[in-house]
Amino acid sequence: MRLVRLMTALCALSAFASLQPAKAADVICYNCPPQWADWATMLKQVKADLGYDIPFDNKNSGQALSQLIAEKSNPVADIGYFGVNFGMKAKAQGVTQPYKPAKWDEVPAGLKDPDGEWTAIHSGTLGLFVNVDALGGKPVPACWRDLEKPDYKGMVGYLDPPSAAVGYVGAVAVNLALGGSDQDFSPAVLFFKKLHDNDAIVPKQTSYARVVSGEIPILFDYDFNAYRAKYTEKGNFAFVIPCEGSVVFPYVVSLTKGAPNADKAKKVMDYLLSDKGQAIWTNAYLRPARPIALPPEVKAKFLPDSDYARAKNVDWAKMEAAQKAFTDRYLAEVR
Repeated sequence: MRLVRLMTALCALSAFASLQPAKAADVICYNCPPQWADWATMLKQVKADLGYDIPFDNKNSGQALSQLIAEKSNPVADIGYFGVNFGMKAKAQGVTQPYKPAKWDEVPAGLKDPDGEWTAIHSGTLGLFVNVDALGGKPVPACWRDLEKPDYKGMVGYLDPPSAAVGYVGAVAVNLALGGSDQDFSPAVLFFKKLHDNDAIVPKQTSYARVVSGEIPILFDYDFNAYRAKYTEKGNFAFVIPCEGSVVFPYVVSLTKGAPNADKAKKVMDYLLSDKGQAIWTNAYLRPARPIALPPEVKAKFLPDSDYARAKNVDWAKMEAAQKAFTDRYLAEVR
């Protein structure tokens, strides 16, 4: 009888608990995934220093923007994190509002919207993130053109260019490296056709774990993800800046228009650009948006400066303007 009463009481307690609302997040950030740019560490530190709970969010830049547009009349998110081209699109769509975080004046002019609608917090260099062990004895590719070879059939991945910022950055990098321009994406379209014929893998989401597991041996990705794997994961990983060249790409944050928790969100954005916040990014192998030198012990883990000389800064406003034309061709001719 006692057991029956105990079980009844426990069931009642469980039912009561299930009716209690989960703890609400203090700030909602769209596209802040734990496996990308070490947002896991950043949001843990925000919790420790500001006391704010910010849940992980596994959208990519395009998905985050689509969600913000869908919720425009009733905003849910407070902060959006995007590749800079999607930050520009978010401003054009009217889903952001001006806010210039503390230290905003120290961010170079090309890395921020003059009205404060978006501000860079860090950048990465695009290249090849390679699981060397998963190549099965094949050489680590040194150039974009190497990826067209039958040796790498079914081994090359890149994020979906119409949806993910890193996917479009890969298209820009390849296109410029192979002789294209913001007016002519034919080299990239032809290249992706050849990769498609070589059984390329085209995920929509961050695919760090799939490279670490060996499922995707070669991925178009940033240096910070490759270095993270090289220095923290079990296995043999490499980062390659292709011989033909590549690009540097900034990532930005915006305050959502009508943000439900705007005051807290502003403090989070301040934190991301603070000395401590920028240092957290450098420890995750990202280059800070403010002109802060990488710590020597971090820089020593990067490829030599001579390799980085092949990675160029580009006019991302021009590339953003060209994105739709490229996307239309990619969908029509490649996918």
